[in-house]
Formats: sequence, structure tokens, C-alpha cells
Amino acid sequence: MLQDPDLLALQEVRTKVDEAYAAWQKYRTFQQDRVDTIVEAMAAAARDNARHLAELAASETGYGNARDKLAKNLLAADLLPRTMRGMKTIGIVREDTEKKIVEIGVPLGVIAAILPTTNPTSTAIYKVLISLKAGNAIVLSPHPRAKRCTCETAAVLANAARQAGAPDGIIQCITNTTLEATNELMRHKRTAAILSTGGSGIVKAAYSSGKPAFGVGPGNVPVVIEKTADVADAIAKVVSGKSFDYGTLCSSEQAIVVENSLREKVIAELKAQKAFLCDEQQKQALAKLLLVPPMWSVNPKCVGQPAPKIAEMAGFTVPADTSILVTELEGVGRDHPLSAEKLSPVLSLFFVKDFAAALDVAESILRFGGLGHTCGIFSKDDAKIREFALRMPAMRVLCNTSTPQGSVGITTNLFPAMTLGCGAVAGNSTGDNITPLNLINIKRLAYAVRRPEEAFEIPADTAYASPRRMETMDLYGTNVDKPTIVAAVERYLSQRGISAKPASVAAEVVDRFVNAKRTQSQGPIAPAPASACPLPVPVEKPPTPVSIADFVCEHDVRVAILKSEKIYIGPKTIVTPSARDLAAPTDTLVTAQRT
Repeated sequence: MLQDPDLLALQEVRTKVDEAYAAWQKYRTFQQDRVDTIVEAMAAAARDNARHLAELAASETGYGNARDKLAKNLLAADLLPRTMRGMKTIGIVREDTEKKIVEIGVPLGVIAAILPTTNPTSTAIYKVLISLKAGNAIVLSPHPRAKRCTCETAAVLANAARQAGAPDGIIQCITNTTLEATNELMRHKRTAAILSTGGSGIVKAAYSSGKPAFGVGPGNVPVVIEKTADVADAIAKVVSGKSFDYGTLCSSEQAIVVENSLREKVIAELKAQKAFLCDEQQKQALAKLLLVPPMWSVNPKCVGQPAPKIAEMAGFTVPADTSILVTELEGVGRDHPLSAEKLSPVLSLFFVKDFAAALDVAESILRFGGLGHTCGIFSKDDAKIREFALRMPAMRVLCNTSTPQGSVGITTNLFPAMTLGCGAVAGNSTGDNITPLNLINIKRLAYAVRRPEEAFEIPADTAYASPRRMETMDLYGTNVDKPTIVAAVERYLSQRGISAKPASVAAEVVDRFVNAKRTQSQGPIAPAPASACPLPVPVEKPPTPVSIADFVCEHDVRVAILKSEKIYIGPKTIVTPSARDLAAPTDTLVTAQRT
């Protein structure tokens, strides 16, 4: 019987999301101590299997090497859980007794975890541990070229979690990995949030899914070696970082930018670290091999390959113990393809006249495909270090360390992470190293600490009037005479169809307005005395206690606002323009309903 693989993949996603959601209904009731016990059990199982999983990942994907993949597995299975110990994620996570606010951790639900082919097992361990630490369930979507090692990693963790008391099904892994299945996982109604690591396409899809997403952008990491740096130490760390797992981490060094005065020292130290400096012809051959126009995407055949193999693929030979390939460049951008991210042990080298020029080049490199990710500097001048940090559009600025090891928290106190946010500058929702705290919501219990009238001081009523209005209100203390104002009110009333003895009506309006201003009463406005002027009077009186005003000025509105009172008006009520303007943002003026 024929079976459609795409339909099978979609059905698997739906089934496993539902199973994860059902398990989460139980898991969400666990207290912090039970959750921590489960996390520790998973971490121990991951440590026990770290070497085997590293070898499996290197063998299946063909990227990197087992030695360095073991280090990345231990980052997630050892350093990460040690860092998370004592972290509160469940129930009351923080209480501010002075402000009387209690913060309560609320898990998100089912996390959809999209995994890369470059770091498949370490990223799986990391995402499972932080998701369950935060009280969530997780469904893993492996890269098709890393399906076996990812699913085996998930099985190791799921078995350990179950034995420690987690509900069966809390960790799921998709085996029919297709693009349609991944999209279905991200869009599923029971998927609460997405942790996406991979190429820019899948990260963009995560942000387009309509779900909260934590995706990461590509890295194009520049490292400045400033003239006060220990050059030997700097070059040793750069070569170590660039060759780490053959450059598969997005935070690997892509270029070093060096002041001219250090040229001879830098070249000598590169050679001492078994770096191979390419000539012009070899540089051009590497550019054609590594990067594919017009988007300058990385050739997947070169990702995570050792330096001698890449040289051979480009048509030249280097010593078998070559650590990295180095190409000197004169510029950044599409005319200089090797200034882009290469995901291999190939490093670009720029020599510049001074530190200011180094800043310009480093920023240009970040803007050519690495915005928001990572950069580095070697220096002993703290003022220069901070100037560099303030200038660079990167969320991780690393000082005097290899950038891949520094960015993930191996050599720094950054949170140990395999998902590194790049911030809004790269279209990411965060610039954090993603932690369990990114995967919970915070509910806040807030106690009353003051009465409403104690929260802020309401300004005096004169503060509401603009200088021009104040000038109009002070009619008889200014150069504006009464006949001029009466004429203006007469025209206003005439435009609104009030034609009976307009001059008398206008005079009455102006007198009431001026008297209200002069009185500046803080109490209710007393009704105006009866007038011989034939002002429009309602034929029917509204029911008590509502009283329809026959005239409303700006002062009336201000007093009503301050007292939180309403002013009821009818179709014949005269309301000055300034009164309407002041009342517009509120519901102070209410049209009365007649019975």
C-alpha cells in the first residue's frame, strides 16, 4: 500500500504535539524540587552518553570533529545544569517585600525546538534541559542530516526524565523530518513558543509562524587586536577558536583586524600556530569554493571541514597539520566574498592604520551578515575596550578570549547556551543567551501601597489653559474689549442657527463666561440667575437628579473633571468651543435622555 511521506510526517507532528501537551498538563503541577530532580537526572544521563553522542553527530553529519563536539555536549550536560542549580522557575520566583510585589513563574507549555545540523546533540541537550527546567514540554525537530543522533539524544533524555518521575511523553522527537512537518510543528495550535536554531530561512519561518519565537541570526564575527594586546596570547586564542569543531559555531572568529604596527608580530604568531597564509591565487580559489553568489551563502560541502581538506577542494595543498587558512583582504562586502561568514577554519585578515580604522572595519564586517551576534577584542586598554563595546552592533562583546568559547559561556560568565539571541538589530526577539527564564512568563501579585490621591498631585486648574485661552478668559483685564468678544460670540451662535436676538444672547454668554473665570470657585457652580434674555429653555425637565445645563464654559468642565462629575447637556445647551475641546478626551459632557 502506497503511503504519502508528507502526510505521515504531518500526522506524526500532530500526534506528538498532542502527547507532549497531555504530559505537560501533569508536569505543570510539579513543584520546583521535583522539576530540579528531573533536570539533574537528564543532565547525568547526557554526561554519561556525551562521548558516544559526539561521535555519532560527527559521523552522521560529516561536520566538525568528535573531540570538540564532546566539549559542546559537556557544556550543555555539565556546565549548564551547574549554572541552573538554585535558579527559581516554578511558583514564587522572587518577592520584593519593600515594594510588596510577588513574582510567580508560569510555564509556557509545549516548546517547538528546531535543531541545526552543525551542533545537533549539544543543542538538543541544551534545549531539553532549559525547557523542562522552566516547567515546559518539548518537541524536537531534527535537521534531516542529523536525525539519527538527535533522536538518540532525545531518547536518552526522555528515558532519564521518565525514570526520575516525569510524565511519559514530556520529551518528543520528530522522526519524519520534512519542511512541511517543521512548519506544522511551529504553527500547531498547542505549540506555545519556538526555539529555532539553524539557517536564516528557518529562523525567519519561526518568526512568521504567529507564535512567540526565539531565533538567532547568522554570525560574522570580527576580532580587533589593539596595539596594547599580548599578540602571542591573542593569536593563540583566535586560532584555537577558529579551529574549534572546524568553525561550525556561528560565534567563531571570521576575521581579525590588526593595526599596521603589529603586522610582523601577527604574521609570525600565525605561522607559529600552524596557520597557512594564502597567496592571491589561493585566496581567489577559496572565495569561489566557499561562498555561492548572489547571496554569498556558504557552500554546504565546506562547512565544518578541516583546513587541509578545504585547501584540497580549492585546488592547492597545505601541510597536513595546518590549523586554519588565512587570507588577507583589502575590503568588506560583495566584492570581497571572504569577508562573509564561512563556517569553516578559514580566517580573513585586515591590516589598518589605527584603532579608529579598526572600529570602522569591524563594524562593516558585522553589518555584512553578522548584525547583533558576536565580536571580540584583545587589548589591555580598558578605555579602548569600552569604546569598542559601545560602538559595535553586537549583543556579545568578548574581551581577551576565543569568541566561540566565550560566547557560549565556557571561558566567560555568560549563561551557558547554544542559542544566542542577536537582538532587534537582527530581527530577533532578544539579545540574550537563552535561559530557562526566557521560557516562563512572570505573573505578579501586587498589594495596595497607597490611595489613588496619594499617587500623584493633580495640577491646579489653571494648568489646563494655554496662554491664549488665559488671555481670552481675562477679558476685562486685557486690551480685548467686550464688544469685540460679543461680536465673535454672535457670529458663532448665528452659524449654529440661534438667531433670536443674537446680540442679547451673545452678551449673556460673555458675561457668564467672565464671571465664571473671576469666581474661580472650587465648589459646584451655582446656577445663573434668571435673565430677561430669551435663552433657549427646555420645555420638559429631565427626571431628578439629572439637571440639564443651559450654558457650559471651560471653567465648568475643569471643575467637573476635578470632581469626577458629569455635566448633562441638551440640544439647546450652549457650550463654548474651549469647553468642548477640554471635555473631548473625557466623558464629562453627557447628552441627557428625556422621558
